[in-house]
Amino acid sequence: MTTRTGSTGDADSTGGAGDDWENWHEGRTETVSAPYGPLALTGTHWLDDAPEGLIPAVAGHWRATGEGVVLTATAEDGLTLDGKPFTGRVTLRADHTPAEDARLAQGERRLVVVRREGLWAVRVWDPGSANRRAFAGIEATPYDADWVLPGLYRPYGESRTVRVPNADGRDRGLGLAGELAFHLAGDEHTLQVAQEEDGSLWAVFADATSGTSSYRFRFLRPSAPAADGGVTVDFNRALLPPCAFAEHFICPFPPPGNTLPIAVDAGERAARTR
Repeated sequence: MTTRTGSTGDADSTGGAGDDWENWHEGRTETVSAPYGPLALTGTHWLDDAPEGLIPAVAGHWRATGEGVVLTATAEDGLTLDGKPFTGRVTLRADHTPAEDARLAQGERRLVVVRREGLWAVRVWDPGSANRRAFAGIEATPYDADWVLPGLYRPYGESRTVRVPNADGRDRGLGLAGELAFHLAGDEHTLQVAQEEDGSLWAVFADATSGTSSYRFRFLRPSAPAADGGVTVDFNRALLPPCAFAEHFICPFPPPGNTLPIAVDAGERAARTR
């Protein structure tokens, strides 16, 4: 296989896999630009940074406890809980539903409680965000069948956790289940990967285009491996991480060994703005 600086897309982007990729790309654009998609995140407020319980531009009084986050609000705060006006005190736990289904709201904004490594935060999702208004699409390389590679998943004997920097400047643990091996330009390369509950894989990687012609790192999400470990590695579906769309995400950087020494001229590259 030869790496490329670009692709005309005239052979592979019409019919079959190319059409599937076009549909995927359109779906990604719709997901990112949805009212409560990644572009709508306007803040991740760590309660450790708000010792008096007051969060800028967020109504109510917030306090982290061992059980969850205690919110105290008055009628003037204009909050709703489960669709009804809320006053008084309630203990909120981490909300794992999509932002649009969050229990707590202030007008059109959704307030979501999250927990990371024992620390609590409140995230604010606003469909009127500046990022969402400025969004003009996702820059992506046209489909190229040369970037669809056979791979092999090699699970570790037991899962591992490594500390990696996150987009907010803090180091956090990243769980890894094994490595994904594949060949590029005649050489074998590997990426350390996590494995989701449904068996699919997730890699955080960088390459020679990172920070230049593409975002500083990207995600890859292959489907679940076959019984023999075989898995398709399709770099046409390399994803921009959420922090490419809003600075308030805490995306992990690539773990050691996940920076490829070649240029992956495929997949999503950058968010376009007006």
